[in-house]
Amino acid sequence: MNQAAADKGRLDFLRSPWVNTLGRFMALALVFLFFALMVEDGKFVSLRNMENIARQSAVYATAALGMTLVIIAAGIELSVGSIIALSVIIVAWVLNLSAVGKDGVTVYLIQQHPVMLPIVALAAGVFIAVVSGMCNGALIVGLRLAPFIVTLGTMGIFRGLAKGIAHEKDIYPPQDTWLTGIMDPTLTNPAKQWMLLPVGIWMLIVAAIAAALLLRYTRFGRHVYAVGSNEETARLCGVPVGRTKILVYTLAGLFAGLAGLMQFSFISGIGQPMTGVSYELFVIAAVVIGGGSLMGGEGSILGSIIGALIITILYMGGQQMGWPKWVQEMVIGGIIIAAVALDQLRHPRK
Repeated sequence: MNQAAADKGRLDFLRSPWVNTLGRFMALALVFLFFALMVEDGKFVSLRNMENIARQSAVYATAALGMTLVIIAAGIELSVGSIIALSVIIVAWVLNLSAVGKDGVTVYLIQQHPVMLPIVALAAGVFIAVVSGMCNGALIVGLRLAPFIVTLGTMGIFRGLAKGIAHEKDIYPPQDTWLTGIMDPTLTNPAKQWMLLPVGIWMLIVAAIAAALLLRYTRFGRHVYAVGSNEETARLCGVPVGRTKILVYTLAGLFAGLAGLMQFSFISGIGQPMTGVSYELFVIAAVVIGGGSLMGGEGSILGSIIGALIITILYMGGQQMGWPKWVQEMVIGGIIIAAVALDQLRHPRK
């Protein structure tokens, strides 16, 4: 009996949130140290490269906030990359709106409304992402289909819609706006050093704090964990399972929309219908590496952000070491399998 109690105590210790978070930080430090030592001439630890890692990981991490909610609720979201692309296209499309004047000359609305139109574009890009996420949730709940099937289908639908709006071509707004600059470097730009971090990263920080507080201190957060742990038990306890799922996917759309704004700036303010391809792989990997369980009921915002940093460091470090893209994809895929296998070992009965 004493031995069984001791084994249970050790298992509880290994499952504790603090041990899990410490393990994620150690993994992040080891991956960073590997590339810091292997990339020649110290290029990997340069200030410019550190800022680039932060900027790129912000896109993955922001989308991963929503994916964290989905995975905790025992769901999956395969359309996140397509939602990001659709959001980017809508922003670029609004900024590219034009009208023909009385003299027959085309006048772009951004030239007449340089302040208001970017605000409208931002609202439209986030709104379409929120509606897309809500559609995912409504289809999953209303049709009682597996999230994998629904989001696999909408992944193609949203990507096709983005291509259709853009007529399968890149959209080039006639001039840059403040939306184009939300991910511009700051530490290496003397004119913006006072900001310390790009606007997009500040957006991520605020969104991450809000998501963490939502999960930890609200009834909705408790419902998300309850649905992911055991949906039937949650339903018997009075948890509005359907409404919770729809709200989870709606929030996932919201965070994907914010990631779309960052991506729009990151690709220099161009509407590219093929942007965000395979981002669902990176985002899901970030959540799983960060401690999210694909079986539901477990995950954290901080862990997902750490996972996004690990993915970005692997991607950018591999590029600087000259790894082919297929090698990078194999490494990330292997890490996902290892993370899920570790989760299985930590939850043998589940």
